[in-house]
Amino acid sequence: MRKYVLFDHDGVLVDTELWYFRSAERALAEAGFTLDKDQYLRDMARGAGSWAQAKAAGIDDRTLSRVREARNGYYQEYLRTEAIEIDGVEDTLAELSAYVRMAIVTTAKRADFHVIHEKRQIMQFMEFAIVREDYELAKPHPGPYLAGLKRFGAAREETLVVEDSARGLAAAVAARIDCAVVHNEFTKNSDFSLARYRIDSLSELKGILELS
Repeated sequence: MRKYVLFDHDGVLVDTELWYFRSAERALAEAGFTLDKDQYLRDMARGAGSWAQAKAAGIDDRTLSRVREARNGYYQEYLRTEAIEIDGVEDTLAELSAYVRMAIVTTAKRADFHVIHEKRQIMQFMEFAIVREDYELAKPHPGPYLAGLKRFGAAREETLVVEDSARGLAAAVAARIDCAVVHNEFTKNSDFSLARYRIDSLSELKGILELS
């Protein structure tokens, strides 16, 4: 029986994937570059980051530094003004918390994470959150999820990862932890063939975890 759940954050607990893309798209457009969504998703899946296309097109580091600063500002603007809640998440977490121990393992920066949770109740169900500043190599490297296991003192077979992205799934697979991929409209066309489970919403986790 699984006793621990490591949740990805963006796209799983809050609906932010689109807005992260839109903020980069907007900032790059101001620099005269059009960001291709499909290539962006492929780049993110392999851990290349938001700026791979721009770098390949020859945009210099000084310009990218300016673009990155603008992107960060736009993203926080979206986090504060757009509807990023996912229906049923808090209710599901409340139910699961009676049976399993839960934590967040995310590529979100600490500043963005704090903005998201200023007025939300998700963290009351989590024992800890591991954010981007807490580890050296990001997903798809297994390090973030291995750090989650270590923090819990959990065995792999006792743990389930919940993800929505290809790079997150790759990180779970590399860490040798079973992964459930939850549907996200933004990432739905990614390759999730290595996922142990595919679910439409977090409410299905109770069945996977056999918590009847």
